[in-house]
Amino acid sequence: MRNYSENIIVKMTFEFALEIMEFSEILRDKKRFAFADQVLRSGCSIGANVREAQGAESKADFIHKMKIAFKEAEETEYWLELCDFGRSYPKPGKLLIKIESILKVLNKIISSSKKSTGKTKINPLVN
Repeated sequence: MRNYSENIIVKMTFEFALEIMEFSEILRDKKRFAFADQVLRSGCSIGANVREAQGAESKADFIHKMKIAFKEAEETEYWLELCDFGRSYPKPGKLLIKIESILKVLNKIISSSKKSTGKTKINPLVN
């Protein structure tokens, strides 16, 4: 494995994926298989897209991959919020705080990358 210890978003999303794997197992133990699969897919996809962006072919490719990571993070936040509000679902606890942090960092990366290329905003949710 390459050393990405200096890259905050790579580190954050990798650690988040490990925690999502554990939460998915908790959901499986509670027989919430559909939620376990959804949370696992979207939660691990964030880091996979961030990692893929590290080898982007251009600035536009980098931004595109980071936007995909952002969308996956939003989806993950949705599934975690459903679990949090569901009466008979395990609570995601600190995962909700971590996904908010990831969304903020991704948003800042996308925004900064767009500014450095002179591109205008396409998505009003991404500053």
